[in-house]
This record gives sequence, C-alpha cells and structure tokens, in this order.
Amino acid sequence: MSVHGAVLHEVGGEFQVEDLRLDEPKAGEVLVRVVASGMCHSDEHLRTGDTLQPLPLVMGHEGAGVVEAVGEGVTRVAPGDHMVTAFIPGCGRCPWCARGMQFVCDNGEGMAEGLLLDGTPRFHLGDGRGIGAMQRLGTFANHLVTNEEQCIRIDPDLPLDRACLVACGVATGWGSAVNAAKVEAGDVVVVLGTGGVGMNAVQGAAMAGAAHVVAVDPVALKREVAEQLGATASFPSLGEAMPHVHALTNGQGADKLIVTVGRVDGGLLGEAVRATSKMGTCVVTAVGQWGKGIDLSPWDVTIFARTIKGSLFGNCNPTRDIPRLLQYYRSGRLDLDTLVTNTYRVDQIEQGYRDMYDGRNVRGVVLHEH
Repeated sequence: MSVHGAVLHEVGGEFQVEDLRLDEPKAGEVLVRVVASGMCHSDEHLRTGDTLQPLPLVMGHEGAGVVEAVGEGVTRVAPGDHMVTAFIPGCGRCPWCARGMQFVCDNGEGMAEGLLLDGTPRFHLGDGRGIGAMQRLGTFANHLVTNEEQCIRIDPDLPLDRACLVACGVATGWGSAVNAAKVEAGDVVVVLGTGGVGMNAVQGAAMAGAAHVVAVDPVALKREVAEQLGATASFPSLGEAMPHVHALTNGQGADKLIVTVGRVDGGLLGEAVRATSKMGTCVVTAVGQWGKGIDLSPWDVTIFARTIKGSLFGNCNPTRDIPRLLQYYRSGRLDLDTLVTNTYRVDQIEQGYRDMYDGRNVRGVVLHEH
C-alpha cells in the first residue's frame, strides 16, 4: 500500500516527508493506522549523531493508532483494536523477560537497523529500496507494519493523542523514578532536565511519595510546568538548586538524583553524582556523545557508597506498564494533558523540534489525522 512518512537520510539532515510503499503484514505482524505520535528527543538524537544507527530510517517510535489488519498467527490484537506501540518486541521467553525485564529483551539485538524480527524491511522508498524504521516502528508514517509483540492493546475510549506519550517518554521518566531510582516515601529527589522524560520523572517521584521533588531546567516554561506536575521547587541549574537541597538534607545531598537532560556530558554527570548523598542513587537516563567519559573520581563513588545506575525505558515492562500508566491517567493520578504543548502535522516536524530547542514545547505531538 502507498503511505507517507518522515524519513531521515543522513546525520545533520532534515526529516523529509516522502511517499513510501508499505508491505502487507507477514505472520506474527500487524498493520497499524497511526493516529498520533509523540515527538521524542530520541529521534532527534539520530539527526545530531548522538545515537549512531544506519540511515535512512522512517522515524518516530511513540505511537498510538488502530489495528487495520493482522498476519497469520497474531493473537495479541485484532482488527479494530486501539493500541500503543512498545519500544521493543518483548519475547516473553528469554532470560530477561522471564525475570520481568522486558526492557532488555534479547529481541533488542538488531534494533539499530530497524528491520523486523525476520531481518527484512516493510517500508520502501520511491526507488523500491527497502529501509528500516526507528525502533522497528516508524510512527512518523501514517501507517506502519510491526511485530505483534510491539502492539499493546488499550481501551478504545482513551484519547490516542495522549496515549501515544506513554509509548516512550512517560514510561521512561516515570519508570526512572519508580523502577530505577526506587524513590521511597520521604525522599528528597532532584530531577535534572524536565523535558518530555524528566517531567514524568517528576510525576513518578511525587507519586512514589517523595517529600521533596526539585526540578532543574534552564527553560522557565518547563520549570513552571514541573511545579504543576508535582515539583516542590525548581531552579535553572544544579548549582543554583544545591543550596536548597542541602538545606532540606542537612548538607547530605539528594537521596535520588535522576539525569534526564536532552544531552548529557561527562562534566554534568560528574556534578550530578557529587550532588547525590551518601548511599544515594544517581540514575542516568539521558544520552550523550559516543565514547565520552564521566568527569568523576572513584573516590566520589566508593567513599560515599553512591550508586550510579543506568535506566532504559524506565526499566518498564510495556505489556504491564503501558496499560497501568493509562489507568493512572484515567483516574487522574497521572497528568498527560498538561504535557502536550503543541500539535503538528507530519510536514511540520522540523518546526516541532525547533520549538523544543527554543523552549516552547514540553512535548509536541504529530497528528496524522486532522
């Protein structure tokens, strides 16, 4: 079938909306009509070269839509179902899935190429050349074919322009606080960077019972929204935040510090670890340039018994946590509405990312249907 979507051809290039050919779903695969897609910073990292993957790719991975057709043997969804995309096809059988860790499923091998589990593409350029899709999805296209393991069925009354955010940014931020940092009642938590991921780390920390959630972001709009979503204080920089944190902790530093800036470097990571208390945990969710180290002495870790912990997808299990987060939204415990600052057509994606850099967006959403 003929579809259209945003393609990234090279590092430093623009997202180009192109006519594409999409194959029918094979066994175990699903054809999805994409209604909405969050504009996650992870897609932008491919353009800037912070994340290295083979290009071209059909971009977008934070999607929600309607199932139009299924291949042989599909049982998780049926035509007509509303669904949210999962960032990885959790197999349910590998040692990681068996331990409740779908976020590091062995199916993650080969994700960079964007090909489906059988190693072949479903998208084709105008010249017939097959290309992969971001996270084996490609939600910046109005239709996609993906593995059934990446389709999470949701209730049909949930708004798809909100549900799409749970596919990545919301789950990653919320899980960074709840699953990775393991925020406890009474903790003093610092969230460093309050974009689409960090804003939900704020919500997760507040939901977990933190006594104080301190948001750090140079953008005034994001600090304001963070306080609407549960932050008890906000500051433009970590240096400006630390006197407040020390006053709350008798000089000890944050119990939990979650790094969710758009792009992190070794200097900032070192500063973040040193801002963490004795026996505290610094969760690193942000990404930076390949091959760059942390500006940190082993003494900063060992003598204070600090933990530095990486987090992928908020250490969430999509099949469990995506429906759970949407139930929190339905009950009013999780705010998705405030997150959506602006919506865009697919041919406005460049403007959407400019708005992100200019501090006019907490989260932009691409709507394929207006």
